Amino acid sequence: MNEISFGKAKLSDALRISVLLKTVYIQTYAIDGITFEFSNFITHRFSTENIENIIKENPSRLIIAYQNGNPIGAAEIIYDSTCPIRKTHVPELSKLYVLERFYGKGIGYKLINEAEKEVRQNGFTELNLEVYINNDRAITFYERQGYVSIGNVDFPMESNTYENLVMNKVLN
Repeated sequence: MNEISFGKAKLSDALRISVLLKTVYIQTYAIDGITFEFSNFITHRFSTENIENIIKENPSRLIIAYQNGNPIGAAEIIYDSTCPIRKTHVPELSKLYVLERFYGKGIGYKLINEAEKEVRQNGFTELNLEVYINNDRAITFYERQGYVSIGNVDFPMESNTYENLVMNKVLN
């Protein structure tokens, strides 16, 4: 039986969440293979220690999708975020990652709904996110969930920058 469940990240899952985030990032963005810049970025950003610190700081910040108790997707909320376009305090959906083999099963939809519910419960009425301008699949998904583009920003990675679309949704 493939039981899917959703919950707050557990410290004991930090290693598995780290591997999940690295895997999805590679599958999505390694269009030129694994560059040094790319390797440095994911090794630091998605380190087990970094994930442990996020969970210790605020377990509600990471929502995990599990199949049979194993992580298959993750959503990360950053509450102390400033909208880069409007310069206002708005929480950010920093990550919405689902392992490729679980695409099309409603995991991303349920994760984003859980994240939006969490943000509303914390007293916020809108949510921002940034998505790589060439990630058409993600942009289409976010638009279907009611997110609208409000501008573009550069995402720095070592000596390069990558254009991201900033999207916003007013939560009901």
